[in-house]
Amino acid sequence: MSTTDTPPEAGRALPTGAVREDVRRTWWQRHGGTTTIWATRTALLVVMLVLWQAASGRWIDDTFISRPSDIVDRLGTWWADGTLADNTWITVQEIVYGFLLGAVAGALAGYLLGASRFVYRVLDPFIMALYAIPKVALAPLFIVWIGIGMDMKVLLAAVTVFFLVFLNTAAAVREVDQGLVDAVRLMGGGRRQIALKVVLPSSMAGFLTGLKVSVPYALIGAVIGELVASNRGLGYLINDAAAQFDTAGVFATLVVLSLIAGALNILVGLLDRRVNRWKPLQK
Repeated sequence: MSTTDTPPEAGRALPTGAVREDVRRTWWQRHGGTTTIWATRTALLVVMLVLWQAASGRWIDDTFISRPSDIVDRLGTWWADGTLADNTWITVQEIVYGFLLGAVAGALAGYLLGASRFVYRVLDPFIMALYAIPKVALAPLFIVWIGIGMDMKVLLAAVTVFFLVFLNTAAAVREVDQGLVDAVRLMGGGRRQIALKVVLPSSMAGFLTGLKVSVPYALIGAVIGELVASNRGLGYLINDAAAQFDTAGVFATLVVLSLIAGALNILVGLLDRRVNRWKPLQK
């Protein structure tokens, strides 16, 4: 009998999930592609910054494009007097609160409405009509309701997140294999068993996809709310700098927003790996 036919030892747990084969490779073989990509990205960024610095004031009026050195100076000034930290913290709180509120509401609505095909068919045109409304158009209404404080930005971010999570979750619930549902019913299972043993696990991928997609939109919703009406946050910094023709201040705020978006993308990537770790390895 070959070694592959040898039965497992009694009491020894078999490995689960994707099977990885240990292959001896050099450091460059394992990380060479990633290193090359990051080195190329860094070189491209440096070239762009050098060209920007050289062109500003020489070929293009620096009033319109500022300079990378001025942007760094502005970031340093804002960091020293606490402006950057205070306003960034406000925006981050709006993103987190808006994301959590919209995700919870979207998931609950997705599971409830997705489980009832009749109710979903009745409400579907109304939901799609609300989803099609540009969210920035809701800002004036939210200002009338709750003012221009943090709550308005949180609500705007939550509405943006809600529809993405809701639509993905409801679609996943509606596409649950009916054969599995019938099998549980034949075994005497009730609604609770069907919901916990079939619907919830089967729809989890759709729900997590909705979460992954909606993370950047929470940032967009919060910043749009600050741009419309605010006296704090990174959106307010952009408006304030633009009103003073402070191009360096506008670019400095955009740099901070880009860093936040990059951090969110990293979180999305980690979430995606976590969600898809059950899938077979790609060859």
